[in-house]
Amino acid sequence: MKQGIHPKYFPQATVICACGNTWHTGSTMESIHTDVCSKCHPFYTGEQRIVDTEGQVDRFYKKLQARAEYLTEVESRETARVSPDVTIASLELGARAEAALAKAGIDKVGQALERLEQGGDEALLSIEGFGRKSLADLKRRLRGRGFVLPETEGEAEAAPAA
Repeated sequence: MKQGIHPKYFPQATVICACGNTWHTGSTMESIHTDVCSKCHPFYTGEQRIVDTEGQVDRFYKKLQARAEYLTEVESRETARVSPDVTIASLELGARAEAALAKAGIDKVGQALERLEQGGDEALLSIEGFGRKSLADLKRRLRGRGFVLPETEGEAEAAPAA
């Protein structure tokens, strides 16, 4: 063995656990402090205890809680987005189309959908100042938000058979 390059060896080094257990072993350190030992480790004791020295379990649960809150928020936003109580103005159809619908007493998306179900496209086209382009814009915006529109005869013929 080369002289002067090896650390000092302590044949009776003391190991002290956080639970209070102590024992002696050989080591290059005179005193060793540890967090768990065979007297307190869950594997040896049979306890269901999580050994968390750096807060990793708490951080995991915080991330899990944040994800659950995020998913709840996304779901509530999506539900609100397809609610029939959404105003026509939120669809941003344009001033003329919105004014024509307001004049006819249609200010909510649910009312426009009822008109489409009852009378088809003609029910909305009969409103003064509301033309085919406005109807096409309205349908496109409603589909974009996730609303299911009643199928009209003209659309059924134009759609390819599946």
